[in-house]
Amino acid sequence: MFGQLSEPKPEAPGPRPLADRLRPRSLDEVVGQDHLLGPDGTLTRMLERGSLASLILWGPPGCGKTTIARLLAARSGLHFVQLSAVFSGVADLKRAFDEAAKRRRTGQSTLLFVDEIHRFNRAQQDGFLPVVETGTITLIGATTENPSFALNGALLSRCQVLVLRRLDDAALEQLLVRAETECGNSLPLDADARATLRAMADGDGRYVLNMAEQIFALPADTPVMDAAALAALLARRAALYDKDREEHYNLISALHKSLRGSDPDAALYWFARMLNGGEDPRYIARRLVRFAAEDIGMADPNALTQALAGWETYERLGSPEGELAIAQVVIYLGTAPKSNAIYTAYSAARASAKTTGSLMPPAHILNAPTRLMKDLGYGAGYQYDHEADEAFSGQNYFPDGMAREEFYRPRDRGFEREITKRLEYWAELRAARKDA
Repeated sequence: MFGQLSEPKPEAPGPRPLADRLRPRSLDEVVGQDHLLGPDGTLTRMLERGSLASLILWGPPGCGKTTIARLLAARSGLHFVQLSAVFSGVADLKRAFDEAAKRRRTGQSTLLFVDEIHRFNRAQQDGFLPVVETGTITLIGATTENPSFALNGALLSRCQVLVLRRLDDAALEQLLVRAETECGNSLPLDADARATLRAMADGDGRYVLNMAEQIFALPADTPVMDAAALAALLARRAALYDKDREEHYNLISALHKSLRGSDPDAALYWFARMLNGGEDPRYIARRLVRFAAEDIGMADPNALTQALAGWETYERLGSPEGELAIAQVVIYLGTAPKSNAIYTAYSAARASAKTTGSLMPPAHILNAPTRLMKDLGYGAGYQYDHEADEAFSGQNYFPDGMAREEFYRPRDRGFEREITKRLEYWAELRAARKDA
């Protein structure tokens, strides 16, 4: 998997894995990436122009990154060299660059494929810059991580990022049909089991072929299996999820935005996806508390109480029983009226506080615990609101010299409708008493 690949050697005796036997021999055999390799695909147009650029192929496991790189080299007449960032270091890179420079002097160009390129550190990534700029190599890096976070900006600026898609249901079925043709036999699966097999692969072509190979290895008289029998035979694939990487942030974003969009069903789906991926329910509970304050606020003041109660219930019960309480919170927040008025009011107040600096509060709302402070006018003229008509004095509480600002503007949704009525009433009283 790493080091220089020389001319093809005679195949070693012994069986080859099905996924290897079905590896595409030309670009038009690659499935699921028509946006890159179809008639109007990015790579198709690039090859037609005869100008293969350095690329970063970003996509999930089993979508064809290595195969595409190998076939691009063959199609472009480039010497193919493969390294893995997991096993290679600076010495391996230097040797690959030196050998590429020697080939270039003889008129042979090099395509250097680096698998898991995001695992190289910043200094190692910087090492690619001069050889890419001079054309010593055409670099194709493969990564399952978001290049925006995983790769240096300098390297990204010299490469074109192409996104490879997880294989959809149709592409996985196409691979299964090819496997049946290769093996000269049909998979002993009914329609539901076949759909389950594709679902278990979770978009990974290599994985679906490996599972198919296990099924082909069953005795010839194996009866046709249904979905339950298939699930009992094959271990279910763990969901693609890394609590420390991009998928973590993608799924919590999907949960948050589904709640904001008042779609409790979609929110429950993303909640379940995160749990299936091994996410700590406490993290989800904490984010739900944040959502209750940020996206619901005073439209339903009980939302924050519900979110905290769900979190507390989980802490008392643990998994899996406590997860039901968090699911209840998800549904409550998804069906609650939405308002970000508190969030925008708080942001506006912070901005105003930053620009107005250290203005003193007006003297009439300052306490005067000493004689000196009383002599300076602290507390003079303060009107005790409980003794005023309507329990509202209408006094000014902003700093002297600062115009009154309206930060909180409740929405016409949920409980904030009632708050709007109160604020409008107090504004009328304030204006009347100011004119009196």
